[in-house]
Amino acid sequence: MKIGKIEIKGYTALAPMAGVTDLAFRTICRELGASYTYTEMVSAKALVYQDKKSRALLKLGEDEHPAAAQIFGSEPEVMAEGAARAIEISGADILDINMGCPTGKIVKNGEGCALMQNPELAMKIIEAVVSAVSVPVTVKIRKGWDKGSVNAAEFAKMAEEAGASAIAVHGRTRSQLYSGIADWDIIAEVKKAVGIPVIANGDVFTPEDAVRILKRTGADMVMIGRGALGNPWIFKRAEAAIGGKEIPKIPPLTERCDTAVRQFELAKEDKGEKIACLEARKHYAWYLHGVPHSGYYKEQISKVSSMDDIYRITEEIKRELR
Repeated sequence: MKIGKIEIKGYTALAPMAGVTDLAFRTICRELGASYTYTEMVSAKALVYQDKKSRALLKLGEDEHPAAAQIFGSEPEVMAEGAARAIEISGADILDINMGCPTGKIVKNGEGCALMQNPELAMKIIEAVVSAVSVPVTVKIRKGWDKGSVNAAEFAKMAEEAGASAIAVHGRTRSQLYSGIADWDIIAEVKKAVGIPVIANGDVFTPEDAVRILKRTGADMVMIGRGALGNPWIFKRAEAAIGGKEIPKIPPLTERCDTAVRQFELAKEDKGEKIACLEARKHYAWYLHGVPHSGYYKEQISKVSSMDDIYRITEEIKRELR
């Protein structure tokens, strides 16, 4: 599909997840079939104030294209300036505005999904951002704020009128957070309501789920979030399923561990050993999800503080688990 003039050769996107989809994890997912990636969510205000940590989040890989820089905020002028800075820093092909984040500290500031309760302000933000950058602008939303205010289709229409080039829809309300079942039918409603591409998000954990969500919604692309945690192979497998090809098997545990270690080595190069190892604690546990008798090793992983710890535990896992 095309977002503006940017062509995406494939059907799967890695969802932006704060504290998860860093450069190292995105690199692994791209290598294993993800067609499109987003940076972690970055505060437009922090970019305007030249915050170093926020700038670092916008670093893309050498071959990470097409990719989007995602920003959040609630002030049109600040969002416009933040968007321009985000594209300048990252070199991203697309600028995405987060209007779907359900986190308390985000919505209490009127940002993220809170903007779905204020379509007039959201429209001003989109218009301001579209005017500030030369790349396509997209918007990520949810089903609505709660079951009493489901407005995804109307909101998407407004976003299109304001100049958005694509919409990503998570089929849950803000009040649901990540509980319950994602409503794929609301994504179908959005697809019928707009003429721009729609990216479907929510409850895609298997290659078959990817096929089903596209068929059910008519969406142009599928966005995978939690289904990719510790499972970057889902992209290659989902692309095969969508293309009607044979679905590759998930690699054996030894190969999965090697992939995990490579991710942590990439993170060390990007952030330094201390931060990489702290973040490896959760990522490695995800890689071991569902592996029989892995509880002892997950306990060990929860305490790693050096790459040597990771190498030692990995060798033990390879020797003792299958």
